[in-house]
Amino acid sequence: MVRFRPNVAALMTRADGQLLICERWKNPGAWQFPQGGVDAGESFKEALFREVREEIGLKPKHYEIVSSKEGYRYLYPEEVRAKKARKHGCHGQEQVYYLCRVRKSAPEVDVDQDPPEFENYKWIDPKDFDLKWLPTFKREVYRQVMEDFFGVKL
Repeated sequence: MVRFRPNVAALMTRADGQLLICERWKNPGAWQFPQGGVDAGESFKEALFREVREEIGLKPKHYEIVSSKEGYRYLYPEEVRAKKARKHGCHGQEQVYYLCRVRKSAPEVDVDQDPPEFENYKWIDPKDFDLKWLPTFKREVYRQVMEDFFGVKL
């Protein structure tokens, strides 16, 4: 039986429509959205607030949730599936994506967190997102997310 770990992901946008992407720590050229697993006893929104704070330093008062959509799934690649199943009891992740708008009064994103998840970040036009920044197994989910939230076909 295939089990999926609950996960949340944040599409952080500014008023000008720019989308936040973050470069993975010690993985140059690997850009993604802030995201992470839902802990036991935690709601999806609580997980979103925690992950955004832990990964990019923004508190819930710094942004508003505009919308969300659930049901995005991917399997871990075969070579790491057994390790992930031992660690989390799951073979992949099922994600809820949250479209968030960063308030003008918010501080700048801060990826210098402990422990670090990211080492760089930038704001881009959603149409400029490149699927090559991702591992192959995540690309279909990102393709669907970009179409669902931004009408962008990658």
